[in-house]
Amino acid sequence: MRPLKKKLTIAAAAVNAAAIIGAVVLTALGSSAAKAQSYNYAADRWSSSEKSEYSQISCFFSPDAGFSTNSAGGVKNTLLSALKTVSVEPVEGVDLVPDAYSAVAGTATVSGDASGRSEAELTAVGGDYFFMFRDFRLLSGSFFGEKDLMQTGAVIDRQLAWNLYGSDEVAGMNIYINNVKLFISGVVDTPSTKPEKQSADKTPKAYISYYAAGLIFGSASEQGGVSDTDTAVPEFRKVTCYECVVPEPVENFGYSTVKEHLATEYKGKISIVNNTERFTPKKRVKALKKLGDSVVAKDGIVYPFWENASRMVEVKLSLIYGARRLLLIIPLITALCLIVMGYRLFQRKKEGLKKAAADGIEAKWRSLKSHMPKKAEQTAEKES
Repeated sequence: MRPLKKKLTIAAAAVNAAAIIGAVVLTALGSSAAKAQSYNYAADRWSSSEKSEYSQISCFFSPDAGFSTNSAGGVKNTLLSALKTVSVEPVEGVDLVPDAYSAVAGTATVSGDASGRSEAELTAVGGDYFFMFRDFRLLSGSFFGEKDLMQTGAVIDRQLAWNLYGSDEVAGMNIYINNVKLFISGVVDTPSTKPEKQSADKTPKAYISYYAAGLIFGSASEQGGVSDTDTAVPEFRKVTCYECVVPEPVENFGYSTVKEHLATEYKGKISIVNNTERFTPKKRVKALKKLGDSVVAKDGIVYPFWENASRMVEVKLSLIYGARRLLLIIPLITALCLIVMGYRLFQRKKEGLKKAAADGIEAKWRSLKSHMPKKAEQTAEKES
């Protein structure tokens, strides 16, 4: 019987060790997969030098939602007003709510001063922080922002740069889209993580300002232009992605405020994401119950490739952290069994333990009593 018990003990120890090691490995895999989607960590990048907590909120709209550049400004004003009511005021020189907005403007043929030509997907970007949210790896040149005097710059990816000029060192060179001349502000690397590669098609990408998008695609009648003169610049106003980083004076402040402002008006045409907590183990395990909703898009919203990549990672993390929880059940059950066994053993040995304790106390008392006369004699001798 003893050899069998010994074998069972060794087997149980091996199973528990394997479960714990497996849980550690899954934790490392999950953490690595989450951190690879750096787009979701804009709040960390923004708050790196601040003591305050921030959250990153992203809103995605269907093409027919009617959300525009003016609407984006309204969201920011709402957030600033809400922060003011809880005594969070802006600091001079620091943007309290950095935000950005964008929309896929369309696909067009792009050419350069050389003979190169290429189809490219054009994304209109607004605000000064679009590229902070994206965390693209800049290969050459620089990013542009809404405050730049020149709004005809374009950030293109490595593939488009090579298609046009055979190099990614092309900052400052010209590109032409629908007879509109732009200059290359910077070149970024192509998507690098596996989910991003799967989500982004092979069409090269270019990121242009809303001003440039108006020159290329805008229509005064369709996009809300206010002038009928020949010199008026058509406006491009459509927004399908709005994102911001918000101080968190209380938990979920940013998400709740944005949801309250937008959810009813754009019901069925909006998806609001709290990027800051989307990859947490608790959130991902809870999402296992509705995993099908993450896999199948039912709302008609066209998500940009970086969000589709993040949604793929969400599914992966739900499975990883779900498996980790199952593995951790094994040492938990073992620990409970050991506690029960220890309690039962204590109950069986309780009387013996009580007797042993009582005998120990009695022996100690007898020892003390035997030493008392000797101490009395020693004290008397000293006094005499």
